[in-house]
Amino acid sequence: MSQVAIKSPKHCTKQGLNINKLYKKLFYAFSTFMLSMLSLILIIWLNLHPTKPEFSLKEADIYQLNLSGPHLLNSSIQLTLLSKNPNKKVGIYYDKLQVYASYKGQQITVDTPLPPFYQGHEDSNVLTASLVGAGLPVAPSFGYEVGSDQTVGKLVLSLKVNGRIRWKVGTWVSGRYRININCIAVMPFGPSIPPSGPLSAKQETQCSTTV
Repeated sequence: MSQVAIKSPKHCTKQGLNINKLYKKLFYAFSTFMLSMLSLILIIWLNLHPTKPEFSLKEADIYQLNLSGPHLLNSSIQLTLLSKNPNKKVGIYYDKLQVYASYKGQQITVDTPLPPFYQGHEDSNVLTASLVGAGLPVAPSFGYEVGSDQTVGKLVLSLKVNGRIRWKVGTWVSGRYRININCIAVMPFGPSIPPSGPLSAKQETQCSTTV
């Protein structure tokens, strides 16, 4: 003969309380673990808070800057940049860097990609790029502005780098952060400058960097 065990309401209530206590213990344990991990990450980040990389313009040469039509520009510019990672314990991955030249707010070359690279602790890298533009549309005042700069005796270019970086601490690699670099090149430019040679800025200047 089979027997059927019937639990009293009091027993069921006690069992339900035990299950609730178990869930609470698991929740508290999980919360404590997550809080500890977040605290550890915060401490590591505060101790190793990365400093943004430093860039300087070593050289810029303009080989071509002339109008092929009323408002169409041909340009050829060679530049050399120095990139430095000032961090002692943080490496930097550079991804999808694009370089272009700008004159008085007008882009005068197409975007030129730089190859991705990794920069170790307190390491430096020399970056070179050839920037060109063929038939780029410019403002009607472009020729007048260049002529005015020649009268003044100097020409000022902005050389811009945009892309993404990732921080590396040990084996941990962060997500991507946007980086924008702006370098100013001031070049002697006047009637006495030989027309056969390039316009050059060879004095190293610090660039502004935002992350």
